[in-house]
Amino acid sequence: MSRAYYSAPLNLFLSSDENAIIGIITAAHGQNLLNTQTQAWSEQIKILKRALTEFLVDGYILFEFMIPRMGRRADVVLIIGGVIFVIEFKVGADKFTYADRVQTAGYALDLKHFHAGSHDKFLVPVLVCTKAIEQPSAIEFNHEQVANVICTSGEKLTSILEQALRQQVLSDIDYIAWVSSSYKPTPSIVEAAQALYANHNVVDITRSEAGSQNIAETSSTLLKLIHQARLTKQKVICFVTGVPGAGKTLVGLNIANQHSKPEDDEYSVFLSGNGPLVAVLQEALALDLYQNQGKQPDFEASSVLSKKDARRKVESFIQNIHRFRDHYLKDHVKPPEHVVIFDEAQRAWDMTQTSKFMQTKRGVSDFKMSEPEFLMSVMDRHDDWAVIVALIGGGQEINVGEAGIEGWFDAVRQTFKDWLVYCSPNLLSGEYVRYGIDFKSIENFNQEPSLHLATSMRSFRAEKLSSFIHYLIAGDVAAAALTYSEIKNLFPITLTRDISTAKDWIKKKTLANRRSGLLASSNGIRLKAEGVFVKNTIEPEKWFLAAGNDIRSSNFLEDAATEFDVQGLELDWALVAWDADLRFVNGKFQHWQFKGTDWQVRHKRESQRYLENAYRVLLTRAREGMVIFVPKGDSSDSTRSPSYYDGVYSYLLGCGLTELLS
Repeated sequence: MSRAYYSAPLNLFLSSDENAIIGIITAAHGQNLLNTQTQAWSEQIKILKRALTEFLVDGYILFEFMIPRMGRRADVVLIIGGVIFVIEFKVGADKFTYADRVQTAGYALDLKHFHAGSHDKFLVPVLVCTKAIEQPSAIEFNHEQVANVICTSGEKLTSILEQALRQQVLSDIDYIAWVSSSYKPTPSIVEAAQALYANHNVVDITRSEAGSQNIAETSSTLLKLIHQARLTKQKVICFVTGVPGAGKTLVGLNIANQHSKPEDDEYSVFLSGNGPLVAVLQEALALDLYQNQGKQPDFEASSVLSKKDARRKVESFIQNIHRFRDHYLKDHVKPPEHVVIFDEAQRAWDMTQTSKFMQTKRGVSDFKMSEPEFLMSVMDRHDDWAVIVALIGGGQEINVGEAGIEGWFDAVRQTFKDWLVYCSPNLLSGEYVRYGIDFKSIENFNQEPSLHLATSMRSFRAEKLSSFIHYLIAGDVAAAALTYSEIKNLFPITLTRDISTAKDWIKKKTLANRRSGLLASSNGIRLKAEGVFVKNTIEPEKWFLAAGNDIRSSNFLEDAATEFDVQGLELDWALVAWDADLRFVNGKFQHWQFKGTDWQVRHKRESQRYLENAYRVLLTRAREGMVIFVPKGDSSDSTRSPSYYDGVYSYLLGCGLTELLS
């Protein structure tokens, strides 16, 4: 795929006929175009030619430049005199809206972070609203060499370019080297889902350097196994493992998206028991579909979708696993899908929890199956073939009654012996299997290395983050400090005892389209004294998706989200509030639970593990960096004794974290 629909040296652009340029862009676009789009390109070309006519320097211009992380194209990228201008046009717009500013700044930041040729360059984002009143503003570059968004109607574009070039007298950029340099985007799961749903290739929106263990290869292996199962009429279950943030959910979405139409021979659906994840993805995709339907190649004015129609269409692609389960509990027909992808399959309930739920909530008194066994029984209703893709996270069980990977293998060994099993050798490690599994007793067991994703994408700055958090939670201060020393310049983690200081630091980091949020353990009850209310209910789709100037947005740092709200989702910057439920005393962690009016010790190892995993989830949500807030406590409050907090603060300092002074 070409990075840009049109690219040329400035002198060639200025001397070329407008219609010829539009013809090249249109041919590269390759889809049916509305007249408004070609008119917009015409206006852009006119404005740029007027602005650039007086420039006597070499440079290059690119139209419709691909920004893979966002799954979109920047209108124009202009390279002059060592400065990169990212220009977004809103032809006919009479206001510089917040959303348009964020979009423009986001393009510049994504170039800076993900495009190797732009890492050390100065970038200026420019928003052109052709009917708006000019808003003169000075160009100021931040610590990352990215300027504030400069707004213009187009009339002052020449002076804006000149001002930037006067400020930064730099040697010219080697255009060939720049345009040929690698692009390594790491989109959030929401951005990735939006890009996939808009028919972008998974290779275009993910990093490509992960070698044989990347998302593209894992997806390819799964598609081959699905196709093979259909041709040979076999039933197959595939387990996909990976480090936190490696893209397991993205793999599942990619498979489901490629066969999302009921008429497809390999019709697939993505299922998740993670309510917030489903709500956020459904809302994001529905809004995208509704807002961008006019840009689709097969769009017809007579078939405009309402928001309700858009949501209904998206809900057939991503579904809540509990609704799927309840539907087939009542109706014993075959599901229309031959392929189901279960996200976070390790969180499926064991038989005790499932039976209890079915008896008390669904009135089924004789239910005697675990959730994995029941879900497999639903897919086993197909006479010919079926495939289950189980996406497995290690150390992420955070609810009572979660069966882990053992529940699925018990179902295969005891009930579905004819199913073929595929997994990577990594699945056999202690990170995924707690009590050991006799794989030799499974008749059709196959190992496939490409079903493990070993490279974290969540933090594009620090792929060793998951290892650092593993050592931190394990209480291994030496290993944690050593690991963090390798990533501290790439992934900043700061520490403070003042929540206002923490919020100020996070807000300064959250630029343009970046997303930040306040996180805390669901049992962090005494954080209430610091203004952090974990018992408040949030709307995940608003918390994750609302614009940064919306008080419901996570960026306001007012509403705290818990591990149950954010598992499977991610932020760019996180503020993690640490309560007295997980204390560090005499060289090891102590596990506590707040009940009634006081703290109680967690004696059961299972309960301790749930608490550890809760903090593991919270500490692995950030993609760019985080601040950890540990309260000072209050000696006059027996539930917030300073001794409950001092130990963990000292421990985190020992792990190498940088202290923020208030």
